[in-house]
Amino acid sequence: MEQFEAFLGSHLPIAKSFHPHYESSLQLMLKGGGKRFRPALLLGVVRAYNPLLTQSAYHVALAIELLHTYSLIHDDLPAMDNADLRRGIPTLHKTYDEVSAILAGDALNTHAFEVLSNAPLSDRVIVKLVRSLAYNGGMNGMVLGQAIDCYFENQRLELDQVKMLHIHKTGKLIAASLEMGAFIVGRDDLAKELYEFGIDLGLLFQIQDDILDVTQDEVQAGKTTNNDEAKNSFVTLLGFEAAMSEADSLADKITKRMESFDENLRRELSPTLEHYINRHKD
Repeated sequence: MEQFEAFLGSHLPIAKSFHPHYESSLQLMLKGGGKRFRPALLLGVVRAYNPLLTQSAYHVALAIELLHTYSLIHDDLPAMDNADLRRGIPTLHKTYDEVSAILAGDALNTHAFEVLSNAPLSDRVIVKLVRSLAYNGGMNGMVLGQAIDCYFENQRLELDQVKMLHIHKTGKLIAASLEMGAFIVGRDDLAKELYEFGIDLGLLFQIQDDILDVTQDEVQAGKTTNNDEAKNSFVTLLGFEAAMSEADSLADKITKRMESFDENLRRELSPTLEHYINRHKD
């Protein structure tokens, strides 16, 4: 991922004007680092089946990271999670102001599709990629999950409802990353299987985040922690031990599904997945 990080650093959003910090507000959270989990999944699929397309796929991976970063900026706003720390640095509305953070998120959201539309891939493939990112990051994907999450603060949901919430809020963009990798390399026959795998992976990722929210401090997590008391998190709903058990069960399911992948896909995805699948046990 070092090469992708260098690519991201050389393709930061540029918007020259006399505004004192507009351009820096677009770049700050991208330069702040992050797991780059979604780009890593997409690039793993591409390297497994057509490594010659890796450079072209960097543009698509960047588009996903742009959209994901916009979602974090908005998620941290006072009207939503009201968080002070993200990626080890103050959140954007703390560094500048709330208006700057809202507009930076808006800009990164739309810039993601500009980057995607200019990727050096065929128009036919780009249309599939745009459709996947828009659907899974939009009104029937991540945004729906956010809407449910915010509306039902301080209201207890059922377990199936919490799973639906987090499949949309977290799982769908992770699933899209794998699906979009399959589209890039022309393996549409694998797209559905990888998408469904990504939904399970996204759900595990969210349960782990809920666990780490109560087990890590802000320095370890790089973001505001112990911030989910009013939220429908898995720990809030199930309790810590039952949430750990749910994560263990899902981690086992994902590990078994990985064993059914072909050798190339296992080789490319394993370094990323093995690092994250059991992170709730660290």
